[in-house]
Formats: sequence, structure tokens, C-alpha cells
Amino acid sequence: MPNTELPSDGLLTDPVRYPASAAEPVRTKRAFLLILLTLFVPGSAQIAAGDRKLGRIALRVTLTVWALVILALVLLLANRTLLINIITNPVASLVIVLVLAALSVGWAVLFINTLRLIRPVLLPKRSRPAVAVALALALVLSSGSLGYAAYLLNVSRNAIGSIFAGGPAIEPVDGRYNFLMMGGDAGADRTGRRPDSLSVLSVDAETGKTAIISIPRNLQNARFSEGSPMRQIYPDGYNCGNECLINAINTEVTNEHKDLYPDAADPGAQATLEAVSGTLGITVQAYVLVDMDGFAKLIDAMGGIRIKAGGWVPMSGNMIDEANGIHGMPLGWIPAGEQKLDGFRALWYGRSREFVDDYARIQRQQCVQQAMLKQLDPATLLAKFEDIANAGTKVVDSNISSSQLGSFVDLAMKAKGKEISRLTIGPPDFDASFSTVPDFDVIHDRVSKLLSSQGAEQSPAAAPDDALQPQYAGGGSGLTAAGPAVPATKPSPSSSSDFTPVTTTPNGEPITEEMLNQLKREGNEQAIRELVATNGQCAPL
Repeated sequence: MPNTELPSDGLLTDPVRYPASAAEPVRTKRAFLLILLTLFVPGSAQIAAGDRKLGRIALRVTLTVWALVILALVLLLANRTLLINIITNPVASLVIVLVLAALSVGWAVLFINTLRLIRPVLLPKRSRPAVAVALALALVLSSGSLGYAAYLLNVSRNAIGSIFAGGPAIEPVDGRYNFLMMGGDAGADRTGRRPDSLSVLSVDAETGKTAIISIPRNLQNARFSEGSPMRQIYPDGYNCGNECLINAINTEVTNEHKDLYPDAADPGAQATLEAVSGTLGITVQAYVLVDMDGFAKLIDAMGGIRIKAGGWVPMSGNMIDEANGIHGMPLGWIPAGEQKLDGFRALWYGRSREFVDDYARIQRQQCVQQAMLKQLDPATLLAKFEDIANAGTKVVDSNISSSQLGSFVDLAMKAKGKEISRLTIGPPDFDASFSTVPDFDVIHDRVSKLLSSQGAEQSPAAAPDDALQPQYAGGGSGLTAAGPAVPATKPSPSSSSDFTPVTTTPNGEPITEEMLNQLKREGNEQAIRELVATNGQCAPL
């Protein structure tokens, strides 16, 4: 029977293509060479030692993929926004997913063919395990990585489709994008979310400089923006009595005025956005609504957040005296000092207001937002992408167009590492009574100065604008009652990490959970208020 491994002249002239007569060390080296060729230049192993037609097809695909990768790198450097928009586009991302999946299968087929070319039976027995391990690792690194990339991109595609809208893109107003961030406390017994927290992230479209403006949920007489359908009902503001707080707009519109917003996916959220726009005197273009009951999942998916807490924060028990706002024994305490909070404790840290007021809570909420923005770095996002994306689909809703995600991701990258300015329509920037009888001209002026101050480069050592400093009228019952007032000539202690956490009593005794619980058992609420008065102070780490 003729030896088909040998050329017609019977001489073994090419040990790569004809290994039968090669020495054992040569066969082993040949096996590793074919694996490396398939790993780094798919198709080249087939051209060198196997089916050249298959190799040429695979090599053409390889060169095409290399060209596309080089094009993507050029776009990353020259037009990052366009590249991200392509990846996040529903149709383009589906095509990319299918192409990646096909490449993954094709690469696996080449490795199987390479195994046939290696002819394991020709290898020395001592070399076979090493060759098998090398081929398996190469298969995982190549085909497996492409398959996993296709899977993650599909997860991203589904998350984008679930969270973001398909409407038109928005344009910056006065050079800024303004996003309303709402923390909703929806439940099975409620129709429509009632925002538990309201804040605007205002981002400079060119530089990425960011300001957070917080609106207390109990602000009264909120003004609706020009053109808002709700001005038909409340032309002079949301002024139907003490129950007409800004956080009630969402539920009222959802229950009673949906017909005013026939084209809105979430009429209550849209109406709240218009109320915030009119109240602050700026155009808020989009909203992001986070369901607070699911917020913990998002924090856990990130691996927790790190903060520096100014004072102890209770995880409150059930309400036992609603008239006086008294809860039962706390479920636990979050200590002062540097902390890493999981989702459960981060949720409590942002929502707790026992022993203090809403304004201390607002400061902590701002801090949690900053910590998330600061700590959601590319490494965290990549390592925990699937968990974060899956959590996001459960807790986040938005009217931001998916077509504009590339622009906003690029903007977030610009904002990374920059200082964030903060303003609260209440203590420490206004008296606590201000939210009951707000002066909208004053609000508009303060917001305007805050945002215009971000337009010019400022030295870190420069003195802050007096108009942006905390102001205390002395008549409020907020932070000024819970602790010493901050002089108007100094920046808010919550706006930086320049504060010392309160971890001891005035006589130097360490504050402990046991001490706080004992005071609670004794009914000494005032003593607890004094010990935790600084828990609005917070800084992300």
C-alpha cells in the first residue's frame, strides 16, 4: 500500500507538511508551532500543513478582522463617541454579536482541524499531555474569549433596550446636559413611584465638569416650566396646600392626569422633570429613575462603595410613634469613619433620616451618587459587567435615547476625576424653612452662579464665591438645630473630605452601637441626636 504521506520522489522534504518520517522532537515542535499559528494567525496552520483552500479562506477572514480592529482603534483615538454609538446601536450591536459568535465557532473549527494536522498518534507519549493542554488553553483564549465577548455584548444590548428609550437625541442647553436623578419608593401598594430623592446632575458638554443640585422632597409650590401641561392646572405653582410637595407630583399625574401626557412613557416622571426645571430655572432634558428597593442590587453588583462617614447612621426599625417620628430599636448602625458599604447598608445610608432631618439625608445621598460615579471605573465595569447590567435592568428606567449613549459615555469619561460641585435647596445652603416658602428668584440666581462658575478654570486654592457658600438664617430646625452652624465664610463640610468623623462623645468616650442602643432603650432620643448630628457629612473615597 503506497505511503500517501510521502511526496512522489519518496523523500521527506517538508517535516511541517509530512511529519511521519520526522524525528520525535521535530514532531513535538511542529505540534506547538501549528497551535501558535492557529492562535495568532488563524488559517496559516492550514496553509502550511493542511487544506490550503480552507487556510486561504480563514486567512482572508483573519486579515479582514485585523483591518476592522485597526479601524476601531483609529476611531477610539479620533472619534470615541462614534465608536461607542456603533457598539450601542441596536442593529449594529446585533450584527457584531452574530459576527463574534460566527468567528468564535470558526476559530474553534480551525483548532479542531489543527488537532487533526498535529496527528497526536505520531507524538511521543510524554509530549501528548503538554500539547493537549496548550491546544485547550489556546482554544479558550481565542474562541472562548470571542464567544464570551459576544455574550457580554448581547447582555449589554438587552440592558440598553430595557433601560433606555428609542426617541430622538437631546441637545445641550447653554452648553450643559441636565439629568434628573430620581430615587423612587414604588411598592406593591402604590400606583406610581413617589420620588424619595430628587437631584439634577448638570454636566458641561465640553469639559465634563459636573454639579449636583439636590431638591428636598418636601419642597412646596414647585413651579412648572414653560410649556408644561401641568401649568393648565397649577399656573401659579404646585400650591394646593401642605400636601402638595414636589415628590407628590409623580403619583398625582400618574393617577389623575395621564391624559395630559399622551406621548410620554412615564407621565409622572415627565411632570416631575418639568417641575424641577421650573423650580431651578434650567432646562432638564432627561431623567433617570432608580427604584430604591432594587438599588442595593446595583451597589452589590459594583462590589460595594467606599465612603468617609461623618457620624453614625441608624438603620431604622419600624415606626412606633408616627406623630413624633419615633421608630423602634434600630436594625443596626453604620459607624462614623471610613466604610465600605454593601448594597443593603448603602441603601440605608442614603435613606435614613432618624434623629436628623431630610437635609442630612440629602447630603448623604449626594455622597453615595458621587461614590458610585467615582468608583465605577473601567476595571470594575469589565469585571462585574454582567451583574451590573442585569441589576440595571431591574432598577433603572430612563427616557435617555439609546442612540446618544456614546456621547454620554464619552462625557462620563471626561468627568472622571474632576471635582463635583454641589448645591442643596435647603441646609446647608439655605435655611431649613426655605423649602416651605421658597423664593424662586433666589434659587434661579444661585443655580445660575453655580453653573457659570464651572465655565472658567479655577485654581484649587482659589477662594470660593461667597454666593455659593452655605447660608444659615438661624431660624431653621435642620442641621443648625442638630449641631453647630457652619460659618458662611467656609465651604460646606459635606462638599469635601476635610472633616473629622465624630467617633467619641464630648467627654472622649468612644461612641459604640451598644451605647446608642442603650440610649434608645432609655428613650433618650435627644442624646442620640446630639451624638449623630454630623451624619450628613460624607465624602467618597
